[in-house]
Amino acid sequence: MVPNDLGYTAEHEWVRMTASGLAEFGITDFAQAALGDIVYVSLPTVGDSLSAGRTCGEVESTKSVSDIYAPVDGVVTERNEGLEQAPETVNSDPYGAGWLVRVTMSGSESPQGLLTAAEYESLIKAS
Repeated sequence: MVPNDLGYTAEHEWVRMTASGLAEFGITDFAQAALGDIVYVSLPTVGDSLSAGRTCGEVESTKSVSDIYAPVDGVVTERNEGLEQAPETVNSDPYGAGWLVRVTMSGSESPQGLLTAAEYESLIKAS
């Protein structure tokens, strides 16, 4: 399932613009399924500056540890603190309650250089 209303990265992050103008992001359903049972999530701190394409955290599963890459440039406004106690939420609801970080973007009002849902589906089918 790849929601049509989101932007995607080749590193398997998704991005949505919130009603308040923040860029909210997380990992895709494909990524969480590949990782397996998520047991720990390391997120950037509120106030941290993020650069698109750079590592900003980690997701640890029973199988491996995977880097989280920032899909946009900006400053961390909010992090999903609920994941500290319930990291498995990323598995059960990756596009909803399993969001990771909300960012005030620098520059453009909309994320640039992201894949569409169709492009992301083609990418994961080729994997």
